Parts: sequence; C-alpha cells; structure tokens
Amino acid sequence: MKNWKRNTQVLVLSSLALLAGCSNSNDDDDDDSPPPPAVSRAMDLTILHVNDHHSNLDSKSKTLQLKNASGTATDVAVDAGGFPRVTAAINELAAESPNVLKLHAGDAMTGTLYFNRAGEAGEADAAMMNTVCFDAMTLGNHEFDKGDDGLYQFIEFLHAGSCQTPLLSANVSFGPDSALNPAKAPDWVQPSITVQRDGQSIGLIGLTIADKTQQSSSPTPGTTFSDETEAAQQQIDALRDQGVNKIVVMSHIGYGYDQEVAANLSGVDVIVGGDSHSLLGPDSMADYGIGTPAGAYPTRLTDKDGKRVCVVQAWEYAQVVGELKVSFDENGDVTACEGRPHVLIGETLTVGGTAPNPADEAAMQADIEASSTLRVQAPDANAVATLEPFKEQVDVYSRSVVASVPQELCSRRVPGGPGSVDYGRSSAQCNAEGSVNARGGDIQQLVAQAYLEVANAQYGGADISLQSGGGVRIPLQGNVTAANVIEVLPFGNMLWRLDITGEEVLGMLEDGLEAVYGPTGSTGPYPYAGGLRFEVDSLASKGNRVSNVEVFDSATNSWQALNPARSYKLFVLSFNATGGDGYTTLANVPADRRQDIGVLDADVLQTYIDMQTKDVNTNLPVLKRLPVELYSTKRLVE
Repeated sequence: MKNWKRNTQVLVLSSLALLAGCSNSNDDDDDDSPPPPAVSRAMDLTILHVNDHHSNLDSKSKTLQLKNASGTATDVAVDAGGFPRVTAAINELAAESPNVLKLHAGDAMTGTLYFNRAGEAGEADAAMMNTVCFDAMTLGNHEFDKGDDGLYQFIEFLHAGSCQTPLLSANVSFGPDSALNPAKAPDWVQPSITVQRDGQSIGLIGLTIADKTQQSSSPTPGTTFSDETEAAQQQIDALRDQGVNKIVVMSHIGYGYDQEVAANLSGVDVIVGGDSHSLLGPDSMADYGIGTPAGAYPTRLTDKDGKRVCVVQAWEYAQVVGELKVSFDENGDVTACEGRPHVLIGETLTVGGTAPNPADEAAMQADIEASSTLRVQAPDANAVATLEPFKEQVDVYSRSVVASVPQELCSRRVPGGPGSVDYGRSSAQCNAEGSVNARGGDIQQLVAQAYLEVANAQYGGADISLQSGGGVRIPLQGNVTAANVIEVLPFGNMLWRLDITGEEVLGMLEDGLEAVYGPTGSTGPYPYAGGLRFEVDSLASKGNRVSNVEVFDSATNSWQALNPARSYKLFVLSFNATGGDGYTTLANVPADRRQDIGVLDADVLQTYIDMQTKDVNTNLPVLKRLPVELYSTKRLVE
C-alpha cells in the first residue's frame, strides 16, 4: 500500500501522554504537534451516512404502495437503491449544506456476488465507496470475514486513489500475528480522528460490535475486541482533553445497543449507527410499503449527564441515505437535531408491468413527494461507469459452470405418497424412486445441511439449521451454473444465528407443521433441518405432530435426544427468524439471543458446493444426495 496522508488530526494514546498527528495539507512539515483548538462557537453540521450496504451495489425492483388518481393505494414497481444512487444522493445533498460529514457505519462487505466473485474480495465495494469519498468508516463485523489479511487488502483497495478514507475502531486490538498490528501497519485503523468544519474540531470515534465479531467473523487469532462503552468513553475523554467538544460516535453495534451505550456515556453528541439494519423514520413508511421503522429518525436520547444525544441509522443494502442536521451551541452541546432517511428510487413507475395512465402517474408522483422519505434519484454516471467492469465479471461468473450433479437432487416441499399435499411437484423419475415420499426433497435437505456445515466452517458454528421447503425453488441435475445456484435460493435472504432452547426447537418444528397441516396450511413452510431429525404425524393435532427429536452431537459423532432445557445454536434464514412461514416461536426469540450473520443464502450454498470433492476429469465439485441418516424427516405418518 502506498504512503498516504489524511486531512484530519489523529488522536492516539501513549503510556505517557496524548499525542495528536496532523496532516493539514500535502506538505512534508515534520511538526506533528496539533494546532491550538479554535475557540468553540455555535455551528450547524450536516451528516450524510450509510451503513450495512453488504456488497449490494446493483439496484433492485421494489414494490411500493402509492395512491392513484382516485386515492386508492396501489402496488407500484420501482427500481430502488443501488450504490450509484447512493453516490448521487450524497453528492447532491452535500452541495446543499456548508458543513458536511460523509460517514459509513460499517459492513461494506459480504452479501452478494460482488464481494467475492468480482475481482478480489472487497475490491468492488472499495471502488464504489471511493466514488463517494467518505470522511470516515467504522469497522463492522463483516470487515473481518476474510480475517485481518482480508481487511488489510480492503483498506489497500480503499486507499488506492485520492480519497484515503480513515478506518476507525476504538475497541479493536490487533494481535501480534495480524497484518494490521500497529507495528506493521501504523494508523491503518485508528480509534478516533478529528476533522475540521467551519474552523471547528469534530471528533469521530469508531466502535465495532465485540462479541459478535469475535464469535461470528474470522479475526486473526490474537485480535481482540474490548467493551464498547469503555472504549468509547476513553476516546471521548481523550478528545475533550484536546479541546474537542463536538463528538460523533460511529458505531457498528446495533440500534438497541446504541441506546444503551448512549445512556452510559458522558460527552457524546451524535451516534451514527449500523449492524442491526434498522429502518428509522416516520410510521408512514410502513403505509408506503417501504418497511416498518424500528424508531424515529433521529432518535433523541440523553447521555448520563442529561445532555441530548441524537441517534441515527440508515437501514441496509444501499437503499437509504440518512441526512441528519445537528445544531451545536458555543459549548459544543446539541441544541437541536432534525433529518430524514432518503429512500432512493428511480423515476419510472409501473403497475402490473405497464406504465400508469397520466392521471394516476401524476397522483403517484405527488404521493412520493408527500411521503417526505421517498427520493427520486438518478444514478451517478461516474459510479455507474465504475461499477460496470465488476458487473461484467458477475455476469460472466453467473454463466460459469460451478458443479456437477450426476443424480437428480429431487425437489419436494412436503414428503408424502401419491395423492399427498405436494406429491405432484417432483419429477416422475423422483416419484418413481419413492425416496421423496418418505423423506422429502433432496435439494431442500441439502440446502439445510449446507447452512449447518458452512456455519461451522466459517461463521462461528451452529448445532442445527432450518430451511422452509418452499424457499428452495428448483431441483438440480447435470452441469450447474452459478445462476442455477441462485435459482435454487432466489429470494436473497440473509442467514441469522439464534440461540434457542430445546423447548423452542420443538415449538419451531410444531410451528412449521401447523403451517402445513393446519386448517389454512400451505406447502411452503415444511421444516427441513440440518443436524436435527424427527418423526412427523400429519394426522395429529396442533402441537402434537412431532416426536422422537434427535440432535447430532459432533463431539461424540452420534445422534442424541433433544434436551428441552439445553441451548442450541440455530442457523436460519432472516425470513423464518422474523416469523415468516408461521415460525412464531422464532419471531419471539429476544434480541439478545439473535445475531444477523449477514451472509446471503445462495452464497452459503455456493460455499458449500466449493467444499465438495472435485471430479478428476472436469475439476468440478460433485454434488451428491446426502446419506439417509442426515435427512430430517425420519418417518412420516399421513
């Protein structure tokens, strides 16, 4: 990585004193002492921010609820989000205000093919971030998914041009074997920096979620994460000792935890958050079909001294740019904060695949304007051009053959014989074999097993996994392309890990079976599980359909009876974890027992495919049916 300088002052702690480094220009002045702080005075600051874009660089179709000319809410398809729109929105909003900070609150990486199938891991994300030129980024847990070496490489990409975005985390300590150990890479990741706006110093502090990063990502052994609140307060105190009285904490610890930490800090003014993918804004966002807000934008709190703290977050996946306007008095205290989350959409509206009539179009555009959150935004041309070569690589990869399947991986949502609820879904050949009648779909079971094995290989481990039968869309046979893998799991769900009791495991299974065999049942929710097997009586009453539940114990390499009182780690789609397909038991698991792992379901399946033994002639991984003993449905009574 080339040498680089920052347009900021950097605060670091030594054993003897607090030192500050300053590079105010591109000169080679050897005087590293900071200038005396300017006399504090009132000022207004605009913070433009994103978080958790997770390699979501393309736009996507989204369905909104907009009122037509008669005032009726109508399903309207729009092109939404995408990083070129993020770049354009930040540039336009920045031009409207005099004192602007552009911040990224972490988790730039992991989540789509752009992360690891378009150049080196993180290269596309860094290139797109450099079209914005952020003033700072805090490290998210997923910045460590490829270890400290992977993060080092990402920083190299991020600093390949002129932007030199500082990377912040006050609570990370890079171990002696880390590529980012300060002895090897001084100041590549810093606890805090100061930036100048309108002659005033503003302190920026980074925080990374500690336990989740240690347990669910892959930091280099020896790299550790300290308590978030203690680390933040230490940096606040250091900054205040330097005369900095306007403090922004860039936290990747989650909206709920942000509120807890804010109440225990002294001297924090603003928290720009990430990690929980929280949509903040007015309740009306749900009426428009945008999503259900977790709280107000901004959320106004007080710190331990009773002073105002403004907390914001900008949802997920390059869909929202947050705009926060903060007023400080001459003491550096917040007197007011206002703002909005800008939900980025294209100008073209379609209803049922066609353009609305002129009267409806005018009414819908007026409704967009009235929303206060929907923002019609053209993509930035430079960002589009920057993305194009990476997009071409993703397209080429999608057409590439990634696996060989010698025997059909049959698809069946629900096991059962002729005339059963889902019998006609499988091919005639699969039905003739009869295995899907007894155990269900091979491809459904393989996906559940893939989640389990990849979780244990890369994401901190799991005891069991769950996949709804209907979420797996196609069988596989013959040569399989990367695009086919996405067709298997086309809905773009992320994997979560929940800590649930054995009793909740039973509740989860009964939820899925009730959603299939209950009075309003459908085929999609049938539970396929990895590391978990059970018997099903489809004729039994609600709550009594599952029995003889066993969990595979890797320590003893044996199946053992489910312990209702024990805690199990469940790897599961976000859709099911939040109650989708009727899994209400999972929806009721409290927040402190759930983690958003932030990896895409289809990418997990591809990782599993890559782990399989390769054919000596084609060098392709070979996907085979799982051993019978790994199928979750041991026996079905119908």
